Amino acid sequence: MKQTTKYTQYEKMTGTPIPRLITTLAVPSIISMLVNNIYNLVDTAFVGKLGTSASGAVGIVFGFMAIIQAFGFMFGQGSGSLLSRALGRQDKELASVHASAGFFGSMLCGIMITLIGFLFLDDIVVLLGSTDTIAPYAKTYISYILIAAPFMSGSLTLNNILRYEGKAALGMVGLMSGAVLNMVGDPILMFTLHMGIAGAGLSTAVSQVISWLILVFMFLSGRTETELRLTKMLHTSPATYGNIMATGFPSLLRQGLNSLTTVLLNSQCAVYGDAAVAGMSIVSRIIFFAFSIAIGIGQGFQPVSAFNYGAGRYSRIRKGFWFTMLASEGIIIIGCVLLNVFSDSLIALFRNDPAVIRVGARALQLQALANLLLPACMTTEMLLQSTGERLGASFISALRNGLVFIPVLLALSHFRGLAGIQEAQPLSLVLSMPLVIAFAIHFFHKIPQKDYQGNTG
Repeated sequence: MKQTTKYTQYEKMTGTPIPRLITTLAVPSIISMLVNNIYNLVDTAFVGKLGTSASGAVGIVFGFMAIIQAFGFMFGQGSGSLLSRALGRQDKELASVHASAGFFGSMLCGIMITLIGFLFLDDIVVLLGSTDTIAPYAKTYISYILIAAPFMSGSLTLNNILRYEGKAALGMVGLMSGAVLNMVGDPILMFTLHMGIAGAGLSTAVSQVISWLILVFMFLSGRTETELRLTKMLHTSPATYGNIMATGFPSLLRQGLNSLTTVLLNSQCAVYGDAAVAGMSIVSRIIFFAFSIAIGIGQGFQPVSAFNYGAGRYSRIRKGFWFTMLASEGIIIIGCVLLNVFSDSLIALFRNDPAVIRVGARALQLQALANLLLPACMTTEMLLQSTGERLGASFISALRNGLVFIPVLLALSHFRGLAGIQEAQPLSLVLSMPLVIAFAIHFFHKIPQKDYQGNTG
């Protein structure tokens, strides 16, 4: 029976028409992202009722959560890419080794973040860009996030493993359950029980633990292609862990740079007061929510790319790349129009403060326009990482999220003040495009023009 299941999954990933396969895999990722982003927006709106300083604290904590997510994505994308290529070669045993090592490695990093975070809590809050009025709120919120760090990191890793197996629907169940519970818990803990921002933090921590338990159950109940075994983790060579981390490094780099740039952005905004910090924080949440459908399509492409690379089905990788990029572009065009038309109203939903709206509306319009270039960057980066092109994927991650953005932000904030801060992210995306296109062209020239016949393993 297990043989039949494995064969069916192999045929699904290597034989289903590309548009249908990517769409099928993308829908659970899109739903998960939308629900989680709805939670993020609801959380921002609830905390905004506590005042502008509390609203700014959400942006500060968001930067710290990106650090935890960085390790979850590194182990998830690293082990996921390797196990998916192994499944493409129909080597289920090796795939399970990568899954086990990725999960336990992620949990260990989460525990280390918890210990280090509590040791240096006061310093971390300052480094994240808190003002004197934001710091008390941020410190309270982060304390709960630190407790949940191992579960947050582990959940992200398991979700990525499921996506790379081609079973994104199972990951959706785990993440959605936590997000829905979080949305219900926020108002109860914050307002009914009068816990304030501590209630928001506790709600987030509890929801992360619940998500983790559900996702672990998916593996223990035999619903997955791979297995999680402590014995596999203990007997895994250091080279395997190194391979997982090297393959997932672009994700760590991307998320880590996102955290660094969020901190830098907050510190630059802090010069102009809490309204500037809150406004840019709200913009980042709205942008991520508005374009999560496009990102979800990209996540549907990743397992298709990795699995078919392992199986030697190169024509399917080419078809998947173009389908993903064009479908994502269509979604982003719609989002760009809506965000530009309703920019003021959207910012006001989260903090109806004229100063916050003034800062956020212009930044939202500029970022929405620049993100018309996002599909090419996103799809190329996902392509390179899923097929094991570590250096190329790492460079694109660093290019778009740090190497260009950081100097652009510092220069524009110096010469143009707050207006320059609003313009930095859009301009960095535009400047990154030529090299992204060059990497994509190089990859498709390098891989074979014809598919391998039969199983490559």
